[in-house]
Amino acid sequence: MRDTQDADKAGSGESLELESLIDALVAYHRGAASHDAEGQAAGEPLARIMAAELAAIREALLDEEERTRLDQLGGWLEQDLVRLTPILEARAARRVPSWALRHPASRLFHAGRPLLANAIGRDLEVAGAELADDPASDLAALLVGLEGRETPELTRLALDRYLRHSGDYELSRLLSLFGTCHALTAARRALRRRSVRGLDPEHPALLAESMAECRRYLALAERIAEFRFPPLIIAVGVSGSGKSRFTRGLVTGLGAIRVSSEAERQRLAQADDDSIHAQGDGDSGGVDIFGEAATAATYRRLAACASYLLDAGIPACVDATCLTRVQRDLLRQQAEARGLPCLLVSFEADDATLRRRIEKRASRQGVAVEESLSVLAQQQQRFEPFADEERLHLVHLDTTADNAAESLLSLIEEHVKLA
Repeated sequence: MRDTQDADKAGSGESLELESLIDALVAYHRGAASHDAEGQAAGEPLARIMAAELAAIREALLDEEERTRLDQLGGWLEQDLVRLTPILEARAARRVPSWALRHPASRLFHAGRPLLANAIGRDLEVAGAELADDPASDLAALLVGLEGRETPELTRLALDRYLRHSGDYELSRLLSLFGTCHALTAARRALRRRSVRGLDPEHPALLAESMAECRRYLALAERIAEFRFPPLIIAVGVSGSGKSRFTRGLVTGLGAIRVSSEAERQRLAQADDDSIHAQGDGDSGGVDIFGEAATAATYRRLAACASYLLDAGIPACVDATCLTRVQRDLLRQQAEARGLPCLLVSFEADDATLRRRIEKRASRQGVAVEESLSVLAQQQQRFEPFADEERLHLVHLDTTADNAAESLLSLIEEHVKLA
């Protein structure tokens, strides 16, 4: 119901806060798959936009070094489009017309001020903008728009929420390609403003302002396209240890995207977001979503989601109990197979604190306290101590310490630096 309400608000031109916008985007992308793009080649809209933007920007650049950098960026785009075409083809059934086409009058607001037009800041006047395309294009437009407004925390929160609610972690592999192209669009749009203000486009002050903005977006395009070595953080700990609470801070502090075992377990069980079964609740559609088979499937899913993020150059943080070495090894191998740094963070608290946190959570969620404490006892019994090989990647975090959040960021940054 909320998704429908958010979509209606967007269509009517009302302002949207970021969370409502993301929820509306997820709902639209999930339910609006296009059947009109069957004869359309994969990446066709992107190729059209890319060619038009590169040509327009190159014509405006007078510095030969800047033209050379633009040509290099164009070459990277062409190569990346070829590399990612199999993924685009495999995702053909997901193609949709841009959300912005359906909601051109919507606006994204934050803290009482407008940030983006058509809520995702997408330019609908470029060649190919009307064609159905992968949802990654809409999301990348939003992320570029937020980066252009110098709101990196909102950019990270938007990506984290979209992936967590949609479950489409594979989409992250396409974000650098689409994001680079949308940054080029923003650079060209900066040049266009010289003539739409009704002023002399060659006026020195106006020319300097528009060229500075153009160069800023070209620099953003280069940063998006830059090859990165992201870390994998594996959060380990029993219920009540503070994993979820403290890993949320990694989104804004580190730019890491969380992959939650709770969310993916429910997604695999095809459970609705609003019908989360309590542990021990037998009414789960006849399927034990906490059984061994379901748990093994959940960890395979977590490993796959983490691999998508790492391939995209995005730091990944897996939030799961990770009680066994097999589970931890499966996740750790995703980083090691790619030559990327991996950090195991053991989230720890004394028994009294664990019990107090679980009792508080159970009371808040209306769950039987005894059952929640029983789950904790079972997890503590099943936990397998870290092996010597794991200790090479292991740090311990006392989540009862006053500076636990700052310590976590420092530990990760130091480990990644050393790696």
